[in-house]
Amino acid sequence: MDRHSTPTRSDLECMLRDEKAEPKALPLSLLEDITNGFSEEREIGSGGFAVVYKGMLENGAAVAVKRISIPFMFEKEFHREVECLIKASHQNVIRFIGYCADSQGKAESYDGKFVMADVQQRLLCFEYLPHGTLDKYITDVSCGLDWRKRYRIINGICKGLHYLHENRILHLDLKPPNILLDHNMLPKIADFGLSRRFDEKQSRAITANMCGTFGYLAPEFVNGVITYRFDLYSLGVIIIEILTGKKGYHDVDDVRTV
Repeated sequence: MDRHSTPTRSDLECMLRDEKAEPKALPLSLLEDITNGFSEEREIGSGGFAVVYKGMLENGAAVAVKRISIPFMFEKEFHREVECLIKASHQNVIRFIGYCADSQGKAESYDGKFVMADVQQRLLCFEYLPHGTLDKYITDVSCGLDWRKRYRIINGICKGLHYLHENRILHLDLKPPNILLDHNMLPKIADFGLSRRFDEKQSRAITANMCGTFGYLAPEFVNGVITYRFDLYSLGVIIIEILTGKKGYHDVDDVRTV
């Protein structure tokens, strides 16, 4: 594919086959096409901030397309997520294929007149992982994991997180629903919507905004302190859940904020 050409379905197929291919800007029309117009039948996941669709290519391969629900409210987070994903390339981190930052003119009725509104579209494209998220294998006893698989999953998450921290990337929302499993049941850290990248020699940051998920939040975050230990605390909770097969706290809502 020419460096400046617009990617097509066949280009996506080539990118999936080439593990060294760099993430690229993708046209909205392509992502609409492979998801059948973002149809409900292609929806494979959703949250308060995004919907994930399964995109099908001509050779039968699949990708996951994450569509931000309210893009103008999460512009900063979108840029941070793209920055972190472009910097991350590891077998235990979700593979990032590309992104779309587009705008569309849409006719809307306003005060009895039709006006053209500029509608932002923010999307991310990833490899598709068929076994879903780790939480399904922790909470469902019928999907119990043997000890060998549990060890491999814990080991893979640790390797992925070590790689991220070596590259100054903090995930900040590490939990079983944000860990995907490939066809070999190997884990890949995903959902970098709250992530940020520290500057060189930076070891901490202060924030006034609550983020993350109760039960996985490090105690020091009560004071708004963000350090690498934030992710390590979450990792410890995840390891306990994998080993025991159950959550150590009551289910609560996601408390992610901007």
